Amino acid sequence: MENTFSITPTNQMINLKPGDKYTGSITVINSSNSGEDFHYFVSVLPYSVVGEKYEADLSTMYDRTMIKDWIEIDSPTGTLEPGKSEEVNFTITVPTSAPAGGQYASIVVTDNNNDSSVVSSTLGIASVLYANVAGDTVYDGKIIENNIPGFVMSTPVKVDSLISNDGNVHMLATTQVTIKNTLTGENILPSQQSDGYFNEIIMPGTTHRIERDLTDLPIVGVVEVSQTIYYNGESSVVNKNVIICPVWFMVLVVVLLSGIVGGIIVAIKKHRRKKTNI
Repeated sequence: MENTFSITPTNQMINLKPGDKYTGSITVINSSNSGEDFHYFVSVLPYSVVGEKYEADLSTMYDRTMIKDWIEIDSPTGTLEPGKSEEVNFTITVPTSAPAGGQYASIVVTDNNNDSSVVSSTLGIASVLYANVAGDTVYDGKIIENNIPGFVMSTPVKVDSLISNDGNVHMLATTQVTIKNTLTGENILPSQQSDGYFNEIIMPGTTHRIERDLTDLPIVGVVEVSQTIYYNGESSVVNKNVIICPVWFMVLVVVLLSGIVGGIIVAIKKHRRKKTNI
């Protein structure tokens, strides 16, 4: 049976200065109920994203992943009994020549039961470091798209946005979504489980397509959806009534209308025959 493990936090925001040292940590947790110890190995990999959907890239080195070489793990290997956790410390030594702006790396924890010399990012879990090196930082980006569909044939309803970052440091985009059932006036979102706010990190030099599935909606009906995006000092608001009409409902409506129209035609023909016979 494979060990089940996790780490916390899954991401960290760090402010750095050239020439400084920073100490931080992650916590490795062995949540397995198999009764087996977990032997872990901690390594540092670069972190970047590819494409608008932000596929993680843990191998490419470039000027925004130099921090990978600045990080030293204090104790890269260890063993945890089931139900136990351990804090793993790391030190970042920032060169005096470090460029201003964003620097990104992943602290990856993998299963060390087989071979500690082999680190597979696909078999591990990572805590992503989002660092900002002080200096000539540039915050520049815009909201390109804010999209809500007007008609869908199934749920969940997908809303999306497209946001660019033309600066040299990551920025946070905040999206607020509200949903109301137009027929009943009931608020679907925000609900007691959610405040309707969602945050996304936008990496420098990228364009990010953010997609979100809206759930807990009626299978047939009309909902009023509002999506507000706050980013880089600007906002974008879109409000739209979304018609949810599945294929089976359209077929049912067509059948019913056909029956009604057919009944009217039959009634008219009967009426005409009666008039003719008089």
